[in-house]
Amino acid sequence: MPYEHIKISRDEPIRERHPRTYIPPNIRPADIPAFVTNMRASLVQAKQQALTEDVGGFDTRLLLKVNVREGLMAPALGDIPGITIVSQEEKSVVLAFATTVGLAEFESRLVSLTQSGKATREAILFAIQSFDRWTPENRKGAALVEHGLPTRPTFFLDVELWPMENPRERTRILAAFISWAEAHGFVVSDQLSQLSLILVRLRANATNADLLLNHRDIRTVDLPPRMGLAFDLLTADVNQFQLVPAPPDNAPRIAVLDSGITAGHPLLSAAIGDAQGFVAPDRDAADMAGHGTFVSGLALYGDVAAQIKSGQFVPQLLLFSGRVFNDDDLDETTFVEKSVEEAVRYFLQNYQCRVFNLSYGDMNKVYDGRHVRGLAYTLDRLSRELGVLFVVPTGNLRDDQLPADPIAGYPDYLLEPASRMLDPAPALNAITVGGLAILDATADACRNEHTIEDVPIAKPLQPSPFTRSGMSVGDAVKPDFVEEAGNAAFKSGRGIRKQGLGLVSMNAGFATGRPFRQDHGTSFAAPKVAHMAARLAHQFPEGSVNLVRSILACHAAWPDASVKLLNPTDKAPGRDKLMKLVGYGRIAKDAVFRSAPNVVTLYADDRIENNRTQFFEIPLPAELWGRGKRHRQIAVALAYSPEMRTTRLDYRHTKLTFKLIEAESLEVVADAFTKGREEGLAEYRQGGVISETVRKAGTLQASSWSFTLAPKAASLRLFVVVTRQDSNWSMQQAAAEPYALSIVISDRENETVNLYERVSALVQARAQTRERARARA
Repeated sequence: MPYEHIKISRDEPIRERHPRTYIPPNIRPADIPAFVTNMRASLVQAKQQALTEDVGGFDTRLLLKVNVREGLMAPALGDIPGITIVSQEEKSVVLAFATTVGLAEFESRLVSLTQSGKATREAILFAIQSFDRWTPENRKGAALVEHGLPTRPTFFLDVELWPMENPRERTRILAAFISWAEAHGFVVSDQLSQLSLILVRLRANATNADLLLNHRDIRTVDLPPRMGLAFDLLTADVNQFQLVPAPPDNAPRIAVLDSGITAGHPLLSAAIGDAQGFVAPDRDAADMAGHGTFVSGLALYGDVAAQIKSGQFVPQLLLFSGRVFNDDDLDETTFVEKSVEEAVRYFLQNYQCRVFNLSYGDMNKVYDGRHVRGLAYTLDRLSRELGVLFVVPTGNLRDDQLPADPIAGYPDYLLEPASRMLDPAPALNAITVGGLAILDATADACRNEHTIEDVPIAKPLQPSPFTRSGMSVGDAVKPDFVEEAGNAAFKSGRGIRKQGLGLVSMNAGFATGRPFRQDHGTSFAAPKVAHMAARLAHQFPEGSVNLVRSILACHAAWPDASVKLLNPTDKAPGRDKLMKLVGYGRIAKDAVFRSAPNVVTLYADDRIENNRTQFFEIPLPAELWGRGKRHRQIAVALAYSPEMRTTRLDYRHTKLTFKLIEAESLEVVADAFTKGREEGLAEYRQGGVISETVRKAGTLQASSWSFTLAPKAASLRLFVVVTRQDSNWSMQQAAAEPYALSIVISDRENETVNLYERVSALVQARAQTRERARARA
């Protein structure tokens, strides 16, 4: 029978984090006069280039590119009066604005070095390799580098300005640039100003476009978003199904932000709570391309094919649709970021919708492994500000991007740089979903079983042949999960074939007599996960969406077929491939919504202050370690939604991590993590799947530990230790950071003991003990 998941509380005490001792390296140059001479020459050249080649600017400061010595941290240039750090673009590249006063102070310190061998904050000087300017090549975005400027007479370009942290400077830089652009013949069609993102979309021509590449205030220039989609029809008879009932008013809610919806579809209409358009100028909610309708079917029902087989469609969710892009691969005059934000605020305010599916991938923005920006940053910001959850796909490879022989190249071509995720997949606070193949026989193969029609590229439960790979910024785990996205087959001379290998969902053109169709792509894996997230969020109306993320992660696992393909020898390189293509795995649906007698989910929504450590002892009943060789598992997941900055390589404002620790008592483990003590107690590794090093860069962190035999210790005690350490640039270290923690204890092969009842009894007993202790205090 199903049970409610069990809420737990952390154990006292809270301890101050044990800091790591940092010993700065000796970076003093051996030849100070030569160092000063080289530095002066480099600075003079960079100043001259900036003065003569840079154009525009909202003030008179020079923009300098500072190259940092290899292996060193970026220097604190902002500590020199008159110099302001604008952005750290790479580990060894810092951009800074410098006033005349700031440059004079810098040169004065160089003089001091020459005269006395010493200077104020000399380590700042020693960390610098050279000076340069932000060149036109530096300003070119990935799509502009790959495709060049369009050949049409006029075309749209997206310009990103330096995201000034000072609100007044953000206003000034945007206003000054728009004024400059209009004076130079550009037509501004849209603008977007956020805390860490300033974008301007403008119409340019071959004559004036190159001016943008030398504008001081421009960070990047790139082509607007581009989407590529292909559709195949699948015939079926809608009349075979009973009339679809409307879901109750208090049903779970999900919003699909896409190309709109065909609201009259007979299998969708009863469940649609509202459909709105957010794309100017017409703001039409209708789906002209069919993409949004297809996605909506999967978001509403989860598995449309299963509903067809059952002979009935009974929606469990209330569906909301927001048209936020046109999906026609034509130039857009407005930013999708603005449409998405408007839609999210509308559905949250009017319908309390907290889960949003956004099956969108910008083919012009393949993640380069550095900064997260654009739509991904917008989703991260909204996730934290509004407490909402986005589910997005990794994006797809087009057929013409696959190798000549994809069967021979699979899966290695999925791990190449050109196969990395598309914006907004790198968003850390969102759930990113990759593709998994389920079927392996095309329509032709099913019709002609006696011949080899074509060969499937992937086997069932292996990565889809077109899915894109992670990781995200700082090697954060992405994708988070994988779900069914379809397969592809190949036969020499016939090319790529997909008919019969995809997913089934709703056809926007149902009026032709075909209510369903087939399609492929990670765009359709995402709504299957969003469906689960919406149902889970409904169970915890007072809980955070991070609780949803953590519970889903605790119930995810790598499919065996993917493990055999990518990591057959269980080595680190293979595990790295798994993380890049499969993430934490596919979510098991059997116990994700309700605990079972032998699969128990524990959860906590809590907060932690900076440089603090908190402890949770896992309630492990003795019956879990009963005699006998069988598979037992403990899974742990932590999720939080920190503030982000696009100008920092250290993108996250707040850093939370967890460890699973074995200890004799709470006092022992707490003492080991107390400031001033020698740091000890490494993570429990027996049967562990994903190390702390691999998982800690993300805002969703998960791992599991398997036990075939009972541990040697008579009574194994395990503790989850949660630690917070903020980035140095953080300005809000005093505020407590919310997070969610989930733990799943499973003993599926033991049918003689009700594990849920034993764990529940332990949790209740500990709660009573804590209450008595508080009463005595």
